[in-house]
Amino acid sequence: MGKTYERIDGRLRAFIETQPLFFTATAPLSGDGTVNLSPKGLKGSFAVLDEQTVAYLDFAGSNAETIAHLRENGRITLMWCAFQGPPTIVRVHGRGEPVFRDDPRFPELLSHFPDIDPGPHGLRAIIVVTAELVRDTCGYAVPFMSYDEDRDLHGKRFAREDDESLNAYFAKKEHVATSLDGLPGLPLPLPPSTV
Repeated sequence: MGKTYERIDGRLRAFIETQPLFFTATAPLSGDGTVNLSPKGLKGSFAVLDEQTVAYLDFAGSNAETIAHLRENGRITLMWCAFQGPPTIVRVHGRGEPVFRDDPRFPELLSHFPDIDPGPHGLRAIIVVTAELVRDTCGYAVPFMSYDEDRDLHGKRFAREDDESLNAYFAKKEHVATSLDGLPGLPLPLPPSTV
């Protein structure tokens, strides 16, 4: 049924790279803290960097729980499940880090996402994950669902923002600079965008 792998290659990589949706799960160290589970999409916003490392673009939103948890403890799990084709679930358990726009690594990391224009989406950071455990399991109970296309609403919403208005938007949101549990979230103001 399920197997453990030392790296992300071959069939696993091909499966991951073709999925239009994945989920991230993080939690604070506090036993009574809030566990966060987020869906991620937008074609071209995810990349396998090498056999142990993946990354995704972290776009504007009304919360920054993943960033806050990664800044505190780095633990993250990514999950993909097949809604079409053979029933498969893949999980990457690892250590994640938000790489912010003023980090010297940011431009090189951004080059791994040539198929998406991050400008209209209010790019906040690139989340880089180093895999510590890679597993696949059956997805026998996952339903068949069809993927039609990405929604264009996120790009339309945040394309009207520049760095100044985006900072103002984030400043008004209760859980962007600080997580639900009071952890440091997205550092504000954002460094100037280079895209």
